[in-house]
Amino acid sequence: MRRLVERQEQWSLQTRLILAYVIILLIPSVLISLLLFRQFTGSAIDEMEKKNENTLEIERLNIDNNIETMQRAAELSQADQDVLDYISRTTEPDTAELIDFSTRVVPVINRLQYNNPNLLHIRIFFDNALINEMYPVFAEEGRVASEPWFGRLTASKERKEWRLAPDDPDPFKMKIGEATGVGQAKVAFLKEIEYPLGVHAGILEVDMLMSSFFPKTFGSSEDDVSQLVIADPQGHLFYNRQQKLLASTGVTPEGLANALKPAGSEPSSSFRLTLGGKPFLAVSRTIEPLGARMVNLVSLQNVLDSARHTRDRIIAANVILIAILGIATYVLNSFILKKLHILADSMKKARKGDFGFDLTVRGGGEVGELAHHFRKMLRKINELIADAVNKKAASKETELRSLKNQIDSHFLYNTLENIKMMAEVEGQYPISDALTSLGGLMRYNLKWTSEYVRLRDEVAHITNYIAIMNIRYENKIRLARDIPSSLLDQELLKMSLQPIAENAVKHGLRASSTQELTIRIEAEAREGTLMLAVRDDGCGMPAERVAQLNRSIAAEAPQPSGTAASREDAGQEGGGIGLRNVHQRIQLYYGKEYGLTVESEEGAYTRVVIRIPYFILTGGAG
Repeated sequence: MRRLVERQEQWSLQTRLILAYVIILLIPSVLISLLLFRQFTGSAIDEMEKKNENTLEIERLNIDNNIETMQRAAELSQADQDVLDYISRTTEPDTAELIDFSTRVVPVINRLQYNNPNLLHIRIFFDNALINEMYPVFAEEGRVASEPWFGRLTASKERKEWRLAPDDPDPFKMKIGEATGVGQAKVAFLKEIEYPLGVHAGILEVDMLMSSFFPKTFGSSEDDVSQLVIADPQGHLFYNRQQKLLASTGVTPEGLANALKPAGSEPSSSFRLTLGGKPFLAVSRTIEPLGARMVNLVSLQNVLDSARHTRDRIIAANVILIAILGIATYVLNSFILKKLHILADSMKKARKGDFGFDLTVRGGGEVGELAHHFRKMLRKINELIADAVNKKAASKETELRSLKNQIDSHFLYNTLENIKMMAEVEGQYPISDALTSLGGLMRYNLKWTSEYVRLRDEVAHITNYIAIMNIRYENKIRLARDIPSSLLDQELLKMSLQPIAENAVKHGLRASSTQELTIRIEAEAREGTLMLAVRDDGCGMPAERVAQLNRSIAAEAPQPSGTAASREDAGQEGGGIGLRNVHQRIQLYYGKEYGLTVESEEGAYTRVVIRIPYFILTGGAG
């Protein structure tokens, strides 16, 4: 792979572009063709499935009609009181009774059969040794006692059963216990006769030829691409062996039965299978109450052949298109590469440090746009070089100024420490505490190593500030903190809270010399944002002043002097300049979605809310 990469790096741009056309277009075209093949095949199969579902529905309607006909014939036969009286006699009938029964009752049952041409037989098997058989309706039960269905029927709770039989045995032409059948498949409805109720009197059989019961399955095929198959619960298959579709596959009934097993026991299902090397779609439905399944086998050979033909044509068209594009690319590259060579030479000059030249490549297109951006890059590099020189000079000046401030701050700290020790020696502990607070205040102000501090440091700074202010205001100011310990390492800009605390002291205590003031600092994290609030219970502000103050804070730049807004600010004490500076610093460092707002109610409270990103310095983002 490495050798291949190294070799292609030596190829010309023309060769690479032509190869790129082949790779970029040929591979997607093949993939698209395969996708279209799948979509076309899937759509065609879905359409065939819906069409053959309709075929199954039509056959289902025929089956429902035949089931209703057979059940109605059974009910009418069983409802005849003369029939029930005959098979349940307790005395042997005389000749006159037999003649009357055979001429009056038997013809009624025969007419019931003849009035429904689809019915094959109506037979009543009786379990009574006192009466005689009467062809073709009444036969002894012993003739069918050895049949497999006999035991199931008499043992079942429903006392009835549907049966699909491959032949039609005639009980009047065989001895009791023997079974000789006629080669015509039939559907039989068997029902136990109980008379009186709970006493076994016999079995009623109503049957119909499968060609009549399943007319579309055993009828002539309308096309050569689908064929219906019936499968009973035991896995036996019944279908028209004369139709060409399954005969052309050469599959045996046993092989077909094994292939249809995926139909399972679901009420309806469809799946694909292969018979004799040919693809098929099987759409199946359950036939209630027979317990059998009706499967429509549909050949997919024509659909798949058509889809493959379409796919091959699409691939051939793409190959021809790629060949045309490759030739066109080879010709056009000769014009494009000329400008690219000029651009490459200019880049070599820039690499050597020569930025004082003008690129002569002009015009539109990708190469012209690249040359345009390269010229802008050269100008930007020259500007950055100039900025770097200026920043380096400013950095040196800042370092000198910082060194001077450091010397001055050490002098002030040492002086305050000496005065503090003198106050403690003299027993002036309030003065000592005030000097401690003042020293902490000065250290926090002068030690500016970063724009960001922890919330705990800023709160400690406010504590020192309030301690100093209590000297002036005779301990009338109380500082309360409602900050979860998990938020004390929250990042915020240095000196964000001091202007707010100063405003609270300055404006909250001005109304009365005897007034006490409570300043409360609160913090709460909400969905990635920290809400910091500084609340005082001072004199508050009217709603008009609050609205004007929020407008002043939200102004992107200070109002020019002389404007109405600036005069209004000047007329108010403080004018919100400190709060506006804090707001602008927050938006500069964190973004426009963060900042500061003021809430107040005259005579009740003032609350300043700061919104900043939730970011714990010791643990990352919240």
